Amino acid sequence: MKSPCLLLAALCLTVSAAAQTICIAHVNMIDVKKNVTLPDQTIIITKDRIVATGPANKVKAPADATVIDGTGKYIMPGMTDAHIHFFQSGGLYTRPDAINLTNYHPYQKDQDYVKANLSDLMARYLACGITSVIDVGGPMANFEIRDRANSDSAAPTTWVTGPLVSTYLPQRLDEKDPPIVKVTSPEEAKRQVQKELPYKPDFIKIWYIVYSRHKADSTLPIVKAAIAESHANGLKVAVHATQYETAKLAVAAGADILVHSVDDAVMDGGMLKMLKDKHILYIPTLRVMDGYYRAMIQRQPFTTHELAYSDPFMLGTLTDLLHMPEAYDYKAARGFIHVPNKADTIMATNLKLAQDAGVLVAAGTDAGNIGTMHASSFLEDLLAMQKVGLSNAEIIKDATLNAAIGFGKEKDYGSIEKGKIADLILLEKDPLLDLNVLGNVSMTIHNGKIFTKEKLLPVTPEILAQQQLNAYNAGNLEAFLAPYSDSVKIYDQASGKLLLEGKEAMRKSYGPLFKAAPELHCQMVKRIVAGNTVVDEERVTGIKDKALTAVVIYTIDHDKIVKVAMAM
Repeated sequence: MKSPCLLLAALCLTVSAAAQTICIAHVNMIDVKKNVTLPDQTIIITKDRIVATGPANKVKAPADATVIDGTGKYIMPGMTDAHIHFFQSGGLYTRPDAINLTNYHPYQKDQDYVKANLSDLMARYLACGITSVIDVGGPMANFEIRDRANSDSAAPTTWVTGPLVSTYLPQRLDEKDPPIVKVTSPEEAKRQVQKELPYKPDFIKIWYIVYSRHKADSTLPIVKAAIAESHANGLKVAVHATQYETAKLAVAAGADILVHSVDDAVMDGGMLKMLKDKHILYIPTLRVMDGYYRAMIQRQPFTTHELAYSDPFMLGTLTDLLHMPEAYDYKAARGFIHVPNKADTIMATNLKLAQDAGVLVAAGTDAGNIGTMHASSFLEDLLAMQKVGLSNAEIIKDATLNAAIGFGKEKDYGSIEKGKIADLILLEKDPLLDLNVLGNVSMTIHNGKIFTKEKLLPVTPEILAQQQLNAYNAGNLEAFLAPYSDSVKIYDQASGKLLLEGKEAMRKSYGPLFKAAPELHCQMVKRIVAGNTVVDEERVTGIKDKALTAVVIYTIDHDKIVKVAMAM
């Protein structure tokens, strides 16, 4: 008898091979409009659209349909990350204007990596159940990325804008195709909007930054001009305005979307009423600054979900400062950078106030910024929203329908209804009862096609070696053990002596080590990959006063590390 995974893989291949009708039968369906779980439902999909939904005893599968038995499972709309940036990798070197490490790792190298690995980045979103993403500002190359993504079945639906119309220009970013363009007058703002129009942006983005000792309204004419020109061309306007005064002025001037929380003051009743009455979309991005701060102080409590779903090579860069102390004094930074901080408390308060006041809220991460990994960071933002006091039902709606409404896409996206695009995720448990279920999506249906994590994110020997290295540096025992075979054998390379055998022996050895050595860090100095073998030259610090060096040979079979040989 075939395993369930093999059967599902075969089903994926069958459904992908031809545009068939899919029937998901006897499934519990999350109705995000009514915030209820409807038991024993059947959903019929033809090509990329939902053609019927309803009780299983009333909706029958067509004779030629591929039937998926949803008994005991739960289905909800595919999710939307309403704030990402494709031009950023999430790694340590992606924003030299914030942490300048260009002498150690050229900025262009980071940019080249993002472009070369775009398909993998897209696949990670689908694996996490995120079927739509919204890039809220980047270079003109964003429009090429949108076209590429929307023609790729294994990529989320992508909505983008071009360069930010900005009142401020950060240094050290790409100057040939800049993601941010500073304008100094209303006329320049208008021309910048017009420059993007031939590329058919999905909206326009403004970066409303006010210099210290300047009044909030000092650059308001620029903001007004950009909003007016955008609206004149039928485009919504998203504004980065994190200060209370700039946010209030931007909304009064006609902004449609606030892409971050207000983080310097608690919003009063008048502000909240204006957001609700003007149907403003509020995207809190609660954790993005934490990513920067944790990199700066080198405190990286990566979760098991992040370690499994992040790009392992970009995630691995986030601990690089531990072996580059001359590049940035992370120990000194621990004296003045604190996580969480005062702004986190204000953002949390404002999100709860906005949600309770009936403001339209959408989940967004600002993925791509340092420490905010594409795809995998989304769950962490949802859990942060839960800690603020939002209910699971509110959060699920914020992660699905509300983004579609806020960006004017609700006709086709955001809920499970007849006529809408077939973007769905299948889960083992009810997310209305346990939000953590969203970290383990059984199946993603995107544009009527079926995808699984195994199909989207095939592992390689190098990926397995990197994932266990990342988990080692995070001190995450379960994630560290995950890439290993249950019967793994670890040898001393010189003598051939068997040091450890099996995961349980590893658990007993490495568990106490991780607890006893919180500064434990393994630097991969050099790596050679040959077939199913990975050879790493490693340098370990945090155990003794002197660094330990080793050559470690990993042997992989059937997508697991089965043998390790170490030469100290």
